[in-house]
Amino acid sequence: MKLFIEKIKLALQKRTGSVKQKKTHASWVAKGYRKEPQVTFVLQSHDKSLQICHLLPKLRQYEDAEIIVIDDGSKLEHTQRLAAALTGANEFLLRANDLFENVTYDKAIRLANGRYIALMQDDDDFDDVGWVRRAVALFEAHPRMAILGGLGGLDIAFEDERQWAHGGASQAKGDFCFVTSVNRAPMWIRRDLFVEHLHHIDFRFAPFQFDDYELCARTWLSGLQVGWYDAGFRSLTAGGMRLWNSDFTREQSERNGHLLYQLYAGRQDEIRRLVEESNLQ
Repeated sequence: MKLFIEKIKLALQKRTGSVKQKKTHASWVAKGYRKEPQVTFVLQSHDKSLQICHLLPKLRQYEDAEIIVIDDGSKLEHTQRLAAALTGANEFLLRANDLFENVTYDKAIRLANGRYIALMQDDDDFDDVGWVRRAVALFEAHPRMAILGGLGGLDIAFEDERQWAHGGASQAKGDFCFVTSVNRAPMWIRRDLFVEHLHHIDFRFAPFQFDDYELCARTWLSGLQVGWYDAGFRSLTAGGMRLWNSDFTREQSERNGHLLYQLYAGRQDEIRRLVEESNLQ
């Protein structure tokens, strides 16, 4: 019945032209939509809309950008707050039903139009957008670099057919270097190289854990490079995995650590050689 009443209402509006504000091409142009922004910021969020709203004004300081917020299974109050806050023509809300990072980041990468994509978390914070300018400059200086991390630059260390998230020694040196792997966040992706050579985040690691390490290993073995720099991020609050998913994280670490071992333990030396050669160039 509600659908029938709505149908009659819309039919009357169409006949009478009683629309409050008619849309025009000029009004669309005035929104300022960017078809090819330089940067896309992708923020993963679960019940942390206040933290996202804290970050939005800072991200908007970088004008040649778009913002995609993944609202992954949040309570309604958080979804409503995000919808109200994302007011720009280049700001999007991607609603998912508690699917976690592997699937949602991959979906967001396909939605993104930026040349460089920054994958972020809802507990990230920073002072200004200097970390963005620095990342763009590094990508321009290293045309084969497909991934750039701003947090940890780590080796991948295996033990007893398992790999632990922080088990590998840090390889970070100076203010920039090439490393075996980086973890989020931020994790920058050069979109054209990702689409042409890497294609996807490996769904075998879904719903989360170590898919970032797998992507980095695959990047090196595809003839591309992984870099690290200090983005200067700090934490707004405890991350969601520690807040809500500690047991699930341990389960995924066991499962995906074994899978990572199966895929790449035999190619560790090859990857390390490629990293060393890149740092010597």
